[in-house]
Amino acid sequence: MPESQTHLMNNYRRLPISFAHGDGAWLYDHKGDAYLDAISGVGVCNLGHCHPNITAAICRQAATLLHSSNLYHIELQQKLATELAAIAGMESSFFCNSGAEANEAAIKLAKLHGHKRGIQTPHILVMEGSFHGRTMATLSATASRKVQAGFEPLVPGFVRAPFNDIAALRTIAENNPNVCAILVEPIQGEGGVNIPSPTYLTELRTLCDTYQWLMMLDEVQTGNGRTGKYFAYQHENIHPDIVTTAKGLGNGLPIGVCLAQGAAAQLFKPGHHGSTFGGNPLVCATALSVIETLFNDSLIERAQRLGHYLLQGFKDILEGSDYIEAIRGKGLMIGIVMKEPCPELVELALGQKLLINVTADRVIRLLPPLTLSDEEAEIILKKVCKLIKTYAGDDRSRPRQVR
Repeated sequence: MPESQTHLMNNYRRLPISFAHGDGAWLYDHKGDAYLDAISGVGVCNLGHCHPNITAAICRQAATLLHSSNLYHIELQQKLATELAAIAGMESSFFCNSGAEANEAAIKLAKLHGHKRGIQTPHILVMEGSFHGRTMATLSATASRKVQAGFEPLVPGFVRAPFNDIAALRTIAENNPNVCAILVEPIQGEGGVNIPSPTYLTELRTLCDTYQWLMMLDEVQTGNGRTGKYFAYQHENIHPDIVTTAKGLGNGLPIGVCLAQGAAAQLFKPGHHGSTFGGNPLVCATALSVIETLFNDSLIERAQRLGHYLLQGFKDILEGSDYIEAIRGKGLMIGIVMKEPCPELVELALGQKLLINVTADRVIRLLPPLTLSDEEAEIILKKVCKLIKTYAGDDRSRPRQVR
């Protein structure tokens, strides 16, 4: 362990490695050994490491202007807001520095909406299995006693419901007049890559319209091309009132955004909310380059095609094994659900020069870069399958069936 590690707070369970540089889907340690990154900094580096377009955008802007306070107009911020509005079908943006901050903004908008409707104690519906951040409000919205423990009292005003259960939401709607909004991930990431039924978001939209709730989608992980559309809700062709995103928007630089449309876009007034660093020229120039690269290089469509290839590959090789419960995914967001907890797989994969993640105790989560080559995808497929089989003690060889 480097000596400097002794001066860091002990809030991360770090793996025994440090990386010196990156290139595309690969990270290199200080000895020069290469590791294939199948988690992309937990869905952050959608364009891989050190993408030349992003590096050039950062260098250009760093030589011009890094920061200008939100006391003044920021031209690049306005340009980025316009781009995102066109992509998302939204009207306005609030820029911040992370997904948690974007969700905090959404929660504050919901509270304003509730009070505007005359609700004295507005409630927000959140889902079992959700993850929205680690600030006090987003922690309270998150469905994990593990991450909440020790931080009580939590922020009140959240009502929890089962994910992908419209009937349960209707029951709540009929019995709780204080509900004013719903906050939901289109696909639950930290919860285990949980994918709802194909019409779930459409039914949510109808429910929100019926009860005058704000429909707020947390696309921190699913946004920016990850699922094969720019935003996951675009698979169903609906529009939320509020959508948040971060992670892949900056490809490594800290940026988050809360987008709104309709009445929700008019709720914030001067003094209601703010961010010192949010939407500064450096991160906005970088995000604009990310968006341009995603569209110019057709990477969103590629995520859909390559994700389908990997998902089918995992199913062909692993499905039906007595140690596999489910294999699911959308685009390049894939979860392989083991029947037993398997946290050890992360370090075992590291030993095989592969970076993966295990979430919800037993879900192997894969979020590789959208720039992944066919050859790199094949390496991930073979290495992950071999790793799982070895871990499960399965010596049987199952050739892949081409579909």
